[in-house]
Amino acid sequence: MSFYTSLSGLKASQTDMSVISHNLANVGTNGFKKSRAEFADVMAANFATDPFKQVGSGTVVKANRQNFKEGNYTSTSSALDLAISGDGFFTVQSGGSTGTLNYTRNGSFQVDTNNYVTDAQGNKLQVFPVDGDGNVTSSGNDGLTSLQLPATSGTPVATKKVTLDVNLSSTAVAPTGTFDRTNMSTYNNTTQTKIYDASGNAMTLTNYYVRKPLPVDSSGNAIKPSDGSSTWQVYSFVGDQQMTVGGSKSPVELTFDSGGNMTQPTAAIKFDDYTPRTSIVSQPLSLDYTGSSQSGSIFSVASRTQDGKAVGLLSGVAVGEDGLITASFSNGETANLGKVAVATFVNMPGLRQEGNSYWEATGKSGAAKFGTANQGAYGAIRSSTIEGSNVDITEELVNLIAAQRNFQANAKALDTSSQISQTIFNIRS
Repeated sequence: MSFYTSLSGLKASQTDMSVISHNLANVGTNGFKKSRAEFADVMAANFATDPFKQVGSGTVVKANRQNFKEGNYTSTSSALDLAISGDGFFTVQSGGSTGTLNYTRNGSFQVDTNNYVTDAQGNKLQVFPVDGDGNVTSSGNDGLTSLQLPATSGTPVATKKVTLDVNLSSTAVAPTGTFDRTNMSTYNNTTQTKIYDASGNAMTLTNYYVRKPLPVDSSGNAIKPSDGSSTWQVYSFVGDQQMTVGGSKSPVELTFDSGGNMTQPTAAIKFDDYTPRTSIVSQPLSLDYTGSSQSGSIFSVASRTQDGKAVGLLSGVAVGEDGLITASFSNGETANLGKVAVATFVNMPGLRQEGNSYWEATGKSGAAKFGTANQGAYGAIRSSTIEGSNVDITEELVNLIAAQRNFQANAKALDTSSQISQTIFNIRS
């Protein structure tokens, strides 16, 4: 019997070393949780056994218990690198909408070719849908949905009105040559404003400001207006296409009184409808200068607005502590996409390890309970952070030495038992 007792000790020590080796092998695995082999003694007895004369029969592996203590956190530059500070697991789904749910602490996520947020194995991150204010609209297991980032946002709107409030310099000298947009000496100042066609394509509205020369008398001397007013001419182009008013390419005139206040025009200038080179659809355009002025300071733009809008392209993603995922787009719009679904279990050590830092619910762990981060028992989400393994190398090496000593001791006991048996076999009658 001592042979089998020592053999059980050898097997137990070998199992212990295997568990420790597995921990050490995964010291660099994100989201990995170490395990500890637990053993129990084996006793054979019945009601008639004298407790003072009981002899054990060895040991048996009772459990390979997982330790879900948090690992070390490492900062990264990716907003989709996520970690849970506290209890909980990310939920990922393999395959389609009916695929298997797995749970992980490895929050290294990326975007696949279909704009789904997935882990390294291609399984999709699960979130709860939210409304425009970020409130969850469907929770629990039935509310889970795969997170997909929209490529665009919004509907294109053609620019119909541009408002420009500029300050023109009263000390500017009127150019002498005929206006030529390719010759900078024939105009005083210029502004460029981005506008859009009906498809959301960007165009440039360029305005050229030319101070109108004063009339001259028969002697060639400038005649200053009695009211001290001055006039500027504005030539407007969309790309290479000049804007017209009433079919005329004559410049629009801005008139200022002696105090620098605009007297003409008193309303927005309405150009003739035009067809951009980027489109086949004709569109209107008006230009409002009514907030402009003239002073002794240099030319400047006080404000500039336009009512057009392009389709926004996805430009960034942010994840809050509560797991709210917000996408931002190139047109300035933002959209709430969902809240990260966090799963907890009544008995986390009862989860079955599936490899790839995945766990699966079992009868011992209980069913998953889903919720949102930073609420109750659910940990907070940390963006641009990865949780590493919770393996302590020093501790594991010490445990490995102890397991090795245990193995050697049981091997020695087995050898001693063998020698005793051999001695008995050699006894002669």
